[in-house]
Amino acid sequence: MTEEASAEASAGEASAEARLIHAGTRRDLGAPATPPLVPASVYASWGEPDPARAYGRTGNPSWEALEEALGVLEDADAVVFSSGQAAAMALLLALAEGRRRVLLPEDGYYNIRVLADWLRPHGAAPVFVDLLDLGAVERELSAGPAVLWAETPTNPLLRVADLTALAGLAAAAGAPLVVDNTVATGLLQRPLDLGAVATMTSLTKSASGHADVLLGAVATRDEELLAKVRGWRGVGGGIPGPFESWLVLRGLRTLALRAERQSGNALTLAGHLDQHPRVRAVHYPGTTAATLATARRQMPRGFGPLLSFELDGTAAEADAVVAASRLILPATSFGGVESAWERRGRWASETAPATLIRLSAGIEPAADLLADLDHSLAAGG
Repeated sequence: MTEEASAEASAGEASAEARLIHAGTRRDLGAPATPPLVPASVYASWGEPDPARAYGRTGNPSWEALEEALGVLEDADAVVFSSGQAAAMALLLALAEGRRRVLLPEDGYYNIRVLADWLRPHGAAPVFVDLLDLGAVERELSAGPAVLWAETPTNPLLRVADLTALAGLAAAAGAPLVVDNTVATGLLQRPLDLGAVATMTSLTKSASGHADVLLGAVATRDEELLAKVRGWRGVGGGIPGPFESWLVLRGLRTLALRAERQSGNALTLAGHLDQHPRVRAVHYPGTTAATLATARRQMPRGFGPLLSFELDGTAAEADAVVAASRLILPATSFGGVESAWERRGRWASETAPATLIRLSAGIEPAADLLADLDHSLAAGG
């Protein structure tokens, strides 16, 4: 066995976490330790076209290195898009053909609900259902051909749905189960192992982790669906930039370290908030008793960086709490190395309670975050 083949065999036996760090790299003599950035829109080409190198809209080595890494995370093929919304649109378009409805969580990310409604003229109409009510899900699935779009944990209420149970219902109804895996990422939760046909992940959030890029991805083990999704990307033009792909790949290499620290911080903050006199309710997969057993089974490595809590007061008082922070960044989005929060109800399309504050725990020391949290809750009173 050659030295290169031996290295490949050893890597193949390594954990997904270890392989993720080396994904996309070459091991031949003189190869760069980091996959190179390739800002090319055209490639030298003659004779029979190579679809992956025919034109800059159909392929790029920087995308492919990132897709290899994402494939390692979910033991699947991945397709990268210019944003999570572009990925979701391609996946919905690929699956909606021949189906009349898309079942969506009532409390999921609001832009997915908007997107599904905008796609209504192109096929399936959105139907909203409580994914924790398995009887309601079964009834809706029995009403006709559908796509079941799950999100767990949900954003921003962090509700945890039982993916194994949903997959069983979907399979019985002949409906594909898709999971928005943005909050957990493929490191903390593997929906494809639990029966989902595909996952959609906004790489903008925890996967990249540095609040400096917009990107999204679809992962699947279904070759036919993979081809359709890639086709929608190429024809629709929702392609990622090579530099953005390079940035996300760099961020993925530290995902396991960040997820461990952020999950620990979020659990600490959730426990602290649960005892605070100004807090009415706390929502976090690692502390919500009703779904804790499901969360532990589906997310054995940690519960992620995102939590939310409802202030016992008014929307204006919740805004004042957010504005009073000296460390936690008042901003939308989540999953970055910096802790961030916002009152979600400030967005017109959001259905969250008026005083709900969504908090993304970063990698700062927990003691500093607790101090800032207490300062903000006191100053915003």
